[in-house]
Amino acid sequence: MHVHTPIKVRYGETDMMGVVYHANYLLYFEDARIDFLNALDFSYATRIEGAGYMSPIHDVEIHYRAPLRYGEEGFVRTSVAKNLPMRTVYRQQVYRAEDVVENAAADKASDAPDGPGTEGTAAPARREPLLREGATPLVDALITVCVVERDTFKPVSLKRTFPDLYAAYADIAEEA
Repeated sequence: MHVHTPIKVRYGETDMMGVVYHANYLLYFEDARIDFLNALDFSYATRIEGAGYMSPIHDVEIHYRAPLRYGEEGFVRTSVAKNLPMRTVYRQQVYRAEDVVENAAADKASDAPDGPGTEGTAAPARREPLLREGATPLVDALITVCVVERDTFKPVSLKRTFPDLYAAYADIAEEA
């Protein structure tokens, strides 16, 4: 499962060379992870923060290959690379907007278990945008996050604290 989150590079997000300042990709990635959770019908604000938890970044590995520039459009393609009881590793890649094949999408029936708010109904089919042949990411990242108690910052097990999210991630993770 991949979720595509659009980016439109604003002037204030660039450096003196007119390219996205490297640290701003972390902001794009944060927005994209929220979109990813929303696509699973698992609101970060309601389900995680509302329950007294937070999900801070534990580790970041980023490879910058080519820049996005002021005024350009792109997107962050997010997936779960690895699902562990205490950590989730997201693969987040930035592409140019033109790397999506126009009017084309792959039909993906969600095999995820009934998620929050579905009350026993089958999960709806998702349509994932397709990348054009030969598309390569401008930026390629592995972002590892954990879940902690908001008040103590004590790490908790995603598997025990949010078993429905852990199970959904287990179904869609690239790596077991």
